Amino acid sequence: MSDFKTYSLNLHGRLVEITQPLVMGIVNATPDSFYDRSRVLDAEAIQARVREMIEQGADIIDIGACSTRPGAEVVSSSEEMKRLDVALAAARKAAPDVIISVDTFRANVARHCVEHLGADIINDISAMTADDAMMDVVAEAKAPIILMHRRGTSKDMQQQCEYKNVVQEVTEYLLNRAVLLQERQIGPDKIILDPGIGFAKNDEQNLRLMQNLNALTVNAWPVLLAASRKTTIGNVLGVS
Repeated sequence: MSDFKTYSLNLHGRLVEITQPLVMGIVNATPDSFYDRSRVLDAEAIQARVREMIEQGADIIDIGACSTRPGAEVVSSSEEMKRLDVALAAARKAAPDVIISVDTFRANVARHCVEHLGADIINDISAMTADDAMMDVVAEAKAPIILMHRRGTSKDMQQQCEYKNVVQEVTEYLLNRAVLLQERQIGPDKIILDPGIGFAKNDEQNLRLMQNLNALTVNAWPVLLAASRKTTIGNVLGVS
């Protein structure tokens, strides 16, 4: 790990130095997320799952309440917020000091979670394209944002896998989204890039992105690689 870059994240004014790869554990406060063991709906189950993941080495807990798997139905903003009220409170009770990211593409939900529920990071699978107000939230909030690449919506993204050069196109897209934030005086300690493994990509494209991850890691921002439980792994290995 001697060549690992050091990054900084500004979490509510608290500067966190990243000197080695961090592990993110996923909590889905939904009944329909694509991996059934990640689904936990009540506070007691969420607390137990958070404690278990931290014992297993998780540094960040990512909590989502609106499934974004292929074909998923999008729940209302009020339902998403209601689920997150329970989930974030439970996670904080289980692990007061752990870094928590909230997986949402809605600006009002992100603001609520950062300002009232103690979320440290906003994880936006749309890279601020689903809700124009998200950029204002990031500019005003003391929380970084994860910018993920995808095309289309949960219902149609797997029909949008046409690329001339997937590595180049994904990289250029994410860098352009990051530049928009820079123009709002948002520094590198508030931006994380995610190539969006499994989102509007087929198996070959997913593998190519992972093989060429240095196209993103050579830049100023830390990179999130969210590949766990993705279908590509099973398709390559021939297992469920």
